[in-house]
Amino acid sequence: MNKQTTQTKLLKEYFFIVIGSILVGLSYNIFLLPARLAAGGVSGISTILFELYQFNPAFVQWLINIPLFFAGLILLGKDFSIKTLVGIFFVPFTIWVSADIPFKIDNPLLSAIYGGILLGVGLGIVYRGKGSTGGLATVAQIVKKYTGFSSGYSQLIVDGFVVVSSAFVFNFELALYAMMAIYVTSKVIDFVQLQTSPSKLVLIITEEEEHIQSIIKDEIDRGLTKVRSIGGFSNKEKTMILCVVEQEEAIYLKKVLQEQEPSSFVVFLNASEILGRGFSLSKSNG
Repeated sequence: MNKQTTQTKLLKEYFFIVIGSILVGLSYNIFLLPARLAAGGVSGISTILFELYQFNPAFVQWLINIPLFFAGLILLGKDFSIKTLVGIFFVPFTIWVSADIPFKIDNPLLSAIYGGILLGVGLGIVYRGKGSTGGLATVAQIVKKYTGFSSGYSQLIVDGFVVVSSAFVFNFELALYAMMAIYVTSKVIDFVQLQTSPSKLVLIITEEEEHIQSIIKDEIDRGLTKVRSIGGFSNKEKTMILCVVEQEEAIYLKKVLQEQEPSSFVVFLNASEILGRGFSLSKSNG
């Protein structure tokens, strides 16, 4: 059973990498290359070389990724680099296949915004699959590993060097648009990685723990954790109940608590990602 679960998880990760890589390639051909935005990474380098020498961007990316792949193999481990091979193949392959795609946006502002969003979604999905699209994304993951920075911030640092170079090849205005694109990309990467869960963390401070416990268990079928606490103003002993619920359950719980326990202190917080038995697994396993 554990082996089957591991295989399913691995297939899911590779699926994420393939889908994310395709989105990265499409963002390049639809938005970044037509608008001449060198928005960081190997794709930015290939944009610069295409402008200077008309080199095929797909082939340029494959060639640059070879030495970077071996760097990732040494510094990030075999498993990461095997997954990186998938990204290294599918991003340039998508760029090559979709080179003549009929709908392209050459407006630099629109390309910076929407190209940055599509690129960030693609990279974020790839990172959720614990992979990389190769190139400077591998360098960004190395920066993340040894500095503790988030994936988005690491990507922002690495891409900045490419954008500065593009200012000398294109012009300063396009470089500013490229900076806008990588900023949007970095934020979207972190959103995709950390903010995809619609779940809510509910904190309830109350003197009626039994009643609230029955509401949570019987009416929305969720587990909970109880923490003994002391009221700062009253100095009375109270109970803090922690519970994670889905969006719809949070709306229902809020309504019930307002009607039945108006004196309880309740806080709803966004839960970026939930792991562990009882929530991310089926309720029957809790």
